[in-house]
Amino acid sequence: MAKVQDTSKKKERAVLVGVINRQQDADQVKEYLEELAFLAETAGVTPVRHFVQRMERPDRSTYIGSGKIKEIDLYIKENNIDLVIFDDELSPAQQRNIEKAVGKPVLDRNRLILDIFAQRARTAHAKTQVELAFYQYMLPRLTGMWTHLERQRGGTGTRGGSGEKEIETDRRNIRDKINDLKNQLDIIDKQMSTQRKNRGEMIRVALVGYTNVGKSTIMNVLSKSDVFAENKLFATLDTTVRKVVIENLPFLLSDTVGFIRKLPHHLVESFKSTLDEVREADILVHVVDISHPKFEEQLNVVNETLKELEAGDKPTLLLFNKIDAFTYDQKDEDDLTPATARNHSLEQLKKSWMSKLSYPCLFISATKKENVDELRQTLYKMVKKLHVKRYPHNKLLY
Repeated sequence: MAKVQDTSKKKERAVLVGVINRQQDADQVKEYLEELAFLAETAGVTPVRHFVQRMERPDRSTYIGSGKIKEIDLYIKENNIDLVIFDDELSPAQQRNIEKAVGKPVLDRNRLILDIFAQRARTAHAKTQVELAFYQYMLPRLTGMWTHLERQRGGTGTRGGSGEKEIETDRRNIRDKINDLKNQLDIIDKQMSTQRKNRGEMIRVALVGYTNVGKSTIMNVLSKSDVFAENKLFATLDTTVRKVVIENLPFLLSDTVGFIRKLPHHLVESFKSTLDEVREADILVHVVDISHPKFEEQLNVVNETLKELEAGDKPTLLLFNKIDAFTYDQKDEDDLTPATARNHSLEQLKKSWMSKLSYPCLFISATKKENVDELRQTLYKMVKKLHVKRYPHNKLLY
C-alpha cells in the first residue's frame, strides 16, 4: 500500500499548530508540539515554526479561528512553506476550509502518524493493517477530497499508495474495500493466534513502552539477535518474537509497537493482533526512557493504554533505560518553584516513588550494556516463579 518517500527529493517544510485549552496548558502544548516535530521529522518533513492559539473550544469552521489562519497564511507565503500540520484531529470540513484559506495541504496528527506507519510497514500483515486504518480515516473525508488530493499529490499526506487510486470511487467501493481488508486481517489474526498457542509451554514476556524508548535494542541485547532499532518514532511495527534462555530456563520475548499520545483509534483497532501479544503475555517489561524530560508523563500514557487493553494487572518489571543519557537541572537554593523530576539526580529518583513500587524497578543502559546482568537475573526470577507455578513437575530446567 505504502510508498516510501524518495529521500533524494527536497524535504517538505511545515508549520505546526497547537491549541491551549482547558484540557492542555501551555507547557503541555509545547511538549506535544515538540513530539509532533519529531513525528514530522520521522515522516521526512522539516518543521520550521510552531503556531499556538489559546481558545476555550475549537472553532467549528477553521479550528483555530480566522485571525490565526491569516497569520499562518502570511507566514506560509513569506517563507516557502509546503504544508500545515495540526497536533489535534481535524474534522473533514475544518481541513477543507483551512486548505482553501492557506492554499497548502493540511494534515492532522492522526494522518501524520498514518503516513509514518505507511512508510514503516514492511510485511504484508503490517501493510494490510495500515491500509485498513487509512481507508477508515479517509471514508468520512471523501466529499470534495479528490480535487484536494489532485493538488496535493506527491507530498506528505498523500502516501496512500493504492489508497490514493481508490479515493475517486464512491463510498460503497471504499466500504467494500474496508470489509475485504477486515476479512483478510481476521484470517491473519486467527493464524497468529494459532501460532501463539503453538509456541509450547514457555512463559511469554512482552516489551512495552512509549515509542522510541529502546525496546528493540533491549530485545537485541537479551536475545542476541539483530532486530531493527533506530532513533525514530515507530521503528517497529511488526511484533518480533525471540526465544531467550537464561540459566537453562527458556522463555519467549516479544517486541511490540510503541505507544504514543493520541494514537489514532483506527490504528489501535487495525493492530489488534499485534496488541494481542501484550494482552496474552505472562509478564510485561515496561521500558521507560529516563533521559526524556517528560518520562513520567510517557509512563502514565503507557499505563493508561495498558488499562484500555485490559493488561494493566499483569506481573510487571519497570525498566528505566538510557541512564547513560540522563541529565538533570539542579535547583538553586533561592529557586522557590516546585521541583520536578528533572531537578533530581538519578540517585534521588531511585529513592523517590520508584522505591515504593510493589514490583521490580531497574535502571539500565541497553546501548552501553550497563546493569544488563541485573536485568537478566530479575527476568529469570520472574519467569521461574511463573514456570514453577504453571508447570510444577517440570524441574529439569532449574
